[in-house]
Amino acid sequence: MKRLIPRFGEARLRTRGDPFTTLARSVVGQQISVKAAQSVWNRFVQRAAADGGPLQPASVMALTPAALREAGLSARKAEYLLDLARHFEDGRVHAGQWGTMGDDAIIDELVAIRGIGRWTAEMFLIFHLMRPDVLPLDDLGLLKGISLNYFSGETVSRAEAREVAEAWAPYRTVATWYLWRSLDPLPVDY
Repeated sequence: MKRLIPRFGEARLRTRGDPFTTLARSVVGQQISVKAAQSVWNRFVQRAAADGGPLQPASVMALTPAALREAGLSARKAEYLLDLARHFEDGRVHAGQWGTMGDDAIIDELVAIRGIGRWTAEMFLIFHLMRPDVLPLDDLGLLKGISLNYFSGETVSRAEAREVAEAWAPYRTVATWYLWRSLDPLPVDY
């Protein structure tokens, strides 16, 4: 960290968007390039927020799976977005309480939504809720950053990564971000 912070010290994490939009965007972007995700996202928002207002769970639920497919979403991602909208609409997610909930409780709530796994939930904690002490051990970039910066490029296990990261607590999110920057100096801007 001593070498990385001076190299990238001016950049900062910033949160934006509402929780529903942030999670919907995460689902849309899974396993496709940033450019493709942006294109699909734009078409999706045109359909779901046709009035030009913000994206709302009810407006997504009003769309048919066919309409979602026409936006460029796979059948599976269409199902995931509809499930996400239902969770928000039915009150099964407690976004208003997340400020007082622990990370694990929020992760448990999010992974109950189809299409959202632990990695996506951890990215949400980092980039939307700005939680300071998240260590996403399933993130390949984090493991590669630890490998290059602490193990001379040798592959590291999750256990080894966890051990290195103990020194970063309670700011493991910050350390993760610096390790990502060591691999790609320009953060992706969504």
